[in-house]
Amino acid sequence: MAQVPRNDLKMKKTIIAPSVLAADFANLQRDIEMINNSEADWFHIDIMDGVFVPNISFGMPVLEAITKHARKTIDVHLMIVDPDRYIKTFAQLGSNILTVHYEACTHLHRTLQAIKAEGMKAGVAINPHTSIAVLEEVINDIDLVCIMSVNPGFGGQSFIENTYSKIERLKDLIIRKNTSTLIEIDGGVTNKNAKKLVDAGADVLVAGSFVFRAENPSQTIAELKRATSI
Repeated sequence: MAQVPRNDLKMKKTIIAPSVLAADFANLQRDIEMINNSEADWFHIDIMDGVFVPNISFGMPVLEAITKHARKTIDVHLMIVDPDRYIKTFAQLGSNILTVHYEACTHLHRTLQAIKAEGMKAGVAINPHTSIAVLEEVINDIDLVCIMSVNPGFGGQSFIENTYSKIERLKDLIIRKNTSTLIEIDGGVTNKNAKKLVDAGADVLVAGSFVFRAENPSQTIAELKRATSI
């Protein structure tokens, strides 16, 4: 399992989390080492079941292979139905943060408590059509909120412009409830919108195609870091 510091969830700097879903699966270890040696902070790993979203990604064996080599925080995003069945398994595979979709959880508070009971940070993702208001009663139990800035299921989609105001509304809720919940943005992140996202209140930027389709992925990660610190 990857051994990583848990206090990085409290850092003020922008966290860059390359999405492994966009990596070259024929050269997965190479891309994992690239992230290890880059200025990236986390590994973002999407798990899809073909039911909750119209796509299937990798499962437990690939995640296990990744965590054996990863030397940074493992941020797992479950785009699956009935995620409660697998909470313990993802903890055993080395996940540091486990994010479930609000839309997939009938008893969200119970799910969050189950994630924390396994020693992981608990995240909640919300789809583009889902209002920030649904998190009002549970925000104090959430370590990270992942705002989907594209419709979940496929990489390379166009960024949804309404995301900026959604970040601002979530930030207002976090401040009002006096919690340290992080705001993560997933989908369509580039060096052109990264600074605006951070200025709106984002703490974590997930970048997939923008990083892995670049001629020099490690340099592209560094550019994202610079873009958010200007």
